[in-house]
Amino acid sequence: MFLTISTTGDRTNPATDLGFLLHKHPESPFSAHLSYGTAHVLYPEADAERCTAALLLEVDAVALVRRGKGKGRGGAPDAALAQYVNDRPYAASSLLAVALSGVFSSAMRGVCKARPELPGQPLPLRIEIPVLPARGGPALVGRLFEPLGWTVTADPVALDTEFPEWGDSRYVRLVLEADTLTLAQALRHLYVLLPVLDDAKHYWVSSDEVDKLLRAGEGWLPGHPEQKLITSRYLTRRWSLTRQALERLELVRLAEADDSDVEEIDNAVEADTESEERPTPLAVQRRDAIITALGASGAARVLDLGCGQGQLVQELLRNPAFTEIVGVDVSMRALTIASRRLKLDRMGERQAARVKLLQGSLSYTDKRLKGYDAAVLSEVIEHLDLPRLPALEYAVFGAARPRTVLVTTPNVEYNVRWESLPAGHVRHGDHRFEWTREEFRAWAARVAERHGYDVEFVPVGPDDPEVGPPTQMAVFVTMDKSVTGDMKDRKEAKAA
Repeated sequence: MFLTISTTGDRTNPATDLGFLLHKHPESPFSAHLSYGTAHVLYPEADAERCTAALLLEVDAVALVRRGKGKGRGGAPDAALAQYVNDRPYAASSLLAVALSGVFSSAMRGVCKARPELPGQPLPLRIEIPVLPARGGPALVGRLFEPLGWTVTADPVALDTEFPEWGDSRYVRLVLEADTLTLAQALRHLYVLLPVLDDAKHYWVSSDEVDKLLRAGEGWLPGHPEQKLITSRYLTRRWSLTRQALERLELVRLAEADDSDVEEIDNAVEADTESEERPTPLAVQRRDAIITALGASGAARVLDLGCGQGQLVQELLRNPAFTEIVGVDVSMRALTIASRRLKLDRMGERQAARVKLLQGSLSYTDKRLKGYDAAVLSEVIEHLDLPRLPALEYAVFGAARPRTVLVTTPNVEYNVRWESLPAGHVRHGDHRFEWTREEFRAWAARVAERHGYDVEFVPVGPDDPEVGPPTQMAVFVTMDKSVTGDMKDRKEAKAA
């Protein structure tokens, strides 16, 4: 991948001052070995009138996969061949952003010991990136860079010039021009916005990424009109980190508006307000209700069917009463995220023996799911088309047949209590349906009767006297004495 930074000048202020700012001499090509390849800095042109510095990043796809060890874009198990054959050697991404911060670290900080007056001076800058992934198209590129003082040219790259009817790819050729920005500001813009436009990172995002974002975004991110999108994408949509970053950015904005320090704003809150109880998120209440019901059932071996990103599996692992936990999902991407969340690659042997992640469709019978004490379908059924629901019912209640089955689903009657939810809309764009309490109870009763289960209903969340709880849960318990007896024998053997 390739990036050029150009500036112009005259004999009084020669363009070759760019070499001082970048700490790279125009007459001495520079190379640096990175964990995923080699970065080269060279100057295609360098004189008093015009100077161009080029950063060429040679990516070693094999080294990137070995370094990733299953993490990030380069190690997803659903991309066996794509780990080696992909766009990373050619298209600007977080790899280039990391190379920028490593090769031009002093320039990004605005440090130049040889010419300390230079970093604070705006330069006529032109930055070119031949191939840039732009998830959101050229319009998003403009929305991100133009508020920062750049003149933006983002030309779509054709999928194939031989077949123009195929249309444009998701890549653009980007040219940025400005004469009111310093080089340090320009580099910090690129460091943040390159992975934002790609909407991906090649490494696992942890809490220290919040500090990196705030450092690179100092002076421009707090007031950017696309602040939320930038923050969310930069932190790979991890909601906890995004919330933390947005809260800190809001403190910065308030401090700037009040012409005071962030510490003063942060300390202005009365100490006793920190002890005020915050409402528990519905997702947490739902997991608590499920774990309580599983504990009451005496289950030790549990299936999380449609486990998604592994939040419930993570909670179950914290309770030693659950000796075997199996997460099942049709999406390998979701299972990859779940594996990272659980830190399976760093988990101790005894703990790892308790958990397993499987790919599978709940619309088909699966011998691997037989013989478990309990199964959980948490916010799953509403993602299926109604004609496919009978197949799931048979696969779970007829074939796998755990002793206890917990099913949670939204209560559509409660939707009127969500002020941000437009009338007539479901809670999630992928929901195929949302049932009233009566509809859910009728469905659960039919399933219980057809497959030999008893069923009870438990409200989850605040039980509104008019519209009921936000989430409804059905607890199915088999009437099959042999299944009940087997579980009783296991419990007695464990106690002995």
